[in-house]
Amino acid sequence: MQITATALSLNVEDEQASATFLTEHFGFTVDMSADGFVSLSRPDAGVNLVYLRKGLATLPADQRDEVARGQIIAFVVQDLEGELARLQDEGVAITMPLTVEEWGERAFQVRDPNGVIVQLVDWQG
Repeated sequence: MQITATALSLNVEDEQASATFLTEHFGFTVDMSADGFVSLSRPDAGVNLVYLRKGLATLPADQRDEVARGQIIAFVVQDLEGELARLQDEGVAITMPLTVEEWGERAFQVRDPNGVIVQLVDWQG
């Protein structure tokens, strides 16, 4: 097997709202878009994010009515405090304050309009 790309695909109520959140606050670009579908990327992210509208007929029946819950999209960043200040200045609600874990992870979280958790992380060395 040779993996040529990675994508995370999430079912949400409003795919456009999640896409707008990531383009406005996290610098993602819309690569493809159609009714019920948006694919986003950024050159340094290492993963494409795909949002599918809940109920989309092309989804398998057992997935069609599911929505993303509990998943965390985590981005490792170089200037965690700077990103925290930037997002606060942009009016984004911080849903988990900057936290330091015993294993050295420092992180804070926000949620997109569909409740998908976006976590920014760095590591203490």
